[in-house]
Order: sequence, then structure tokens, then C-alpha cells
Amino acid sequence: MIAKVFESPLEFLAAKELDDFACIVLDVQMPGLDGLALQERLAQRGTDLPIVFITGNANVPDAVRAMKGGAIDFLRKPFEGFELLDAITAALSRVSASFDDKLKTAELMERYEHLTPREKEIMFLVAQGKQNKIIAGELGVSESTVKVHRHNVMNKMQMRSLPELTIAIQRLNRS
Repeated sequence: MIAKVFESPLEFLAAKELDDFACIVLDVQMPGLDGLALQERLAQRGTDLPIVFITGNANVPDAVRAMKGGAIDFLRKPFEGFELLDAITAALSRVSASFDDKLKTAELMERYEHLTPREKEIMFLVAQGKQNKIIAGELGVSESTVKVHRHNVMNKMQMRSLPELTIAIQRLNRS
């Protein structure tokens, strides 16, 4: 794990790139821009890196504001070293889970893009719980054609069951 230190919040905001696998440790009181204001600026930018706050002057409104803003933890100085390490570990676990979720969604989208328009149509009808016979009637094709497309959908999407396919469709709709 490599730590990057910035002289000020403004220098941090001016940084060209931030690591994807990172967390931010902020003091509530900093020169130029306090930690809570920096948290708000990052949220406005769409930066979703987790934040751990540390402070020597803790108060309940600041802690509430930080946590409502999505902070992982709010530690009061002096704190034990393991407390900070635990908070950073929790933050990085969140980043890892988020990255894993994005990766799975991207892989799912890639498989979805390999479906033909007809396969996509049948996939959504199957996920709605419609029987092959009903789908065939709606689309004006034979039931055996629907079965072939359904089989292709399951293979191309790498799904083993209808519930798994339904969950995959929900994930695709969220992206």
C-alpha cells in the first residue's frame, strides 16, 4: 500500500488522477478548505472514493455530517494505530467490492452485446416468466424456434437457471 500526501486540500483537488483502489484520510480542520467541505466537493465531482475522517476537535454535528456524506469512519485524536488501519481496511474493502461489482457488470454487458436482437427479445420475455408457447405466439414463431433462442441466450449469457438470468437482467438494467 502506497500513501500519497498532499500539502493542502486544494493541491489534492488539483491532482490529475487518483488511484482507483484508494481511500482518502482527511482531517476535519485543514488550511484553506476543511475536510467536510472537501468531502462535499468530491461528491459534486462524482468521486466515490471512501473517506476516513480524523479530528482533534470532534463534535456530533461534524461527525453526523461526515457520515451522512458517506464517510467510512470518524476517528477522534488521539486514536490507536490499529483503529486507523481498521478504518482504511474497511474503506479498501468497499472499494474492492465496488470494483468487483463493476467488473461483473461489464462482463455481463459484454455477453449481452453478443446476443442477437431476437435473443434479447426472448431473454426479456423468458425473464418475465412467459412460457415458450406464449412467447412463440406473441412473436409469430414456432415453439421450437423459441427453445433454440432460449438455449442460445442461456449459453451466451453463461447462465444456468432462470433466476440467475433474472438477476443478471436486473444488474443490466441498473447499469
